[in-house]
Amino acid sequence: MMIHEITAKAGAHKKRKRIGRGIGSGHGKTSGRGHKGAGSRSGHSARAGYEGGQMPFFRRIAKRGFSNAMFMTVYTVVNIKSLDARFEDGAEVNADMLVKAGLLGDTKQPVKILGTGETKKKLQVTAAAFSESAKQKIEAAGGSVTVAS
Repeated sequence: MMIHEITAKAGAHKKRKRIGRGIGSGHGKTSGRGHKGAGSRSGHSARAGYEGGQMPFFRRIAKRGFSNAMFMTVYTVVNIKSLDARFEDGAEVNADMLVKAGLLGDTKQPVKILGTGETKKKLQVTAAAFSESAKQKIEAAGGSVTVAS
């Protein structure tokens, strides 16, 4: 095989559609917008689910039941193995320390410690919530668990 025989992978680079460049291009005249109507006009962008004046689907169907999604607490989770890898023996672990260690992006959401992994370090962990296994593993290693409000 010679260097001039190597070709780009087929389909890796697709040419862009050049609209409004004459009838021979296949995308001339109306530029793929069709004739008349809101979709053919400049500046038109229908919102998602818009059905052209017809009663939209989400308004046609019945609304029933209750969703707790608005009220549920969403936690940022951290595993014990991550704490064991990032913190020294006897360290105090809280949300601010987790951000400094690079385990959290920010402290906007409450933190929950999960029990995946093992630890032999005596850590003083403060978080909004703990799984039962995480609590047992931290206390078994000689550390302490504090639930922050």
